[in-house]
Amino acid sequence: ELTTRNIKMITSIAHATIYVLNQDEALDFYKNKLGFEVGDDMKMEGGFRWLTVYPKSKSQLQLVLAEPKEGPMFTKDSAEKIRSLIEEGAFGAGVFETENCQKTYEELVAKGVEFIQPPTEQLYGIEAMGIDNSGNWFSLVQR
Repeated sequence: ELTTRNIKMITSIAHATIYVLNQDEALDFYKNKLGFEVGDDMKMEGGFRWLTVYPKSKSQLQLVLAEPKEGPMFTKDSAEKIRSLIEEGAFGAGVFETENCQKTYEELVAKGVEFIQPPTEQLYGIEAMGIDNSGNWFSLVQR
């Protein structure tokens, strides 16, 4: 019997999804430009690819680089709508923290990462705004 006494509460978030236009290109960007590690890269039944990356020092939250395609999660129409929104830059990839925003910004620019805002003083720290190769924006923050 299931009771509230033996239910375990959620203790963490293991994965968050970033929708990308091409998984191979996104993997190259997150691995070779941002310096992330590959968590999983598995091809599953029906052509579905489970691809995760994470910052080298923090593997407890992995980012799923998911390509919206017709299949179990999306109809053809919904996959096309999501791809269109990605192309418009309507999605964010999250907030990536760094100990030195200016230095990290300079290193990423040298690797060809596009930024729409250079490091700027904010109430919460120093923030730069970048864009991944699919068009997802991300915040680079030094608290």
